[in-house]
Amino acid sequence: MDKEWSGANKDGALRVMFQDEARFGRISDTRRCWCPRPIRPLAQAMVTQQYTYAYAAVSVSDGILDTLILPHVNSECMQLFLDEVAARHPKDRIAMILDGAGWHKSSTLKIPKNLLLVSLPPYAPELNPVEHVWDELREKAFGNLVFDSIEALEDQLEVSLKAMELDTPRVHSIVAWPWIISAL
Repeated sequence: MDKEWSGANKDGALRVMFQDEARFGRISDTRRCWCPRPIRPLAQAMVTQQYTYAYAAVSVSDGILDTLILPHVNSECMQLFLDEVAARHPKDRIAMILDGAGWHKSSTLKIPKNLLLVSLPPYAPELNPVEHVWDELREKAFGNLVFDSIEALEDQLEVSLKAMELDTPRVHSIVAWPWIISAL
């Protein structure tokens, strides 16, 4: 990976984004829930080996979240995601900070001209604020739900991700860690 801007937009505004992927499947996430006494809540459970993946990049300075739902985690899907993020912010220079997954370092990736990829240290997911976006999403949108099909799961994921993309103050409150903001 280059450590310098590969082309145009050398004078554009700098946008620091953290990137990550998360797997969502038809395995139910049973959580505590409230109900009036003496009723006991019922939560269905399901274990089915069907998954889809959400890709996300978040701008820590303003809470802008870019997401895509893709069928795999590999270099082809990563290329689609990088191209999408670059197209959404064409006038910015984007420093995208990501983990060391193999598809992030693939020689087949064609890094868009306004992107610079920067790797986090190995085995340090706690440094990536997108992990907390996934926690929030799973807690608020996927607890105690069972999906009849992978399409139903993807529909719920789409609605939930769109709601988060539109709620930049909420996303900003999750990802604007003091040590990151002070470094900017």
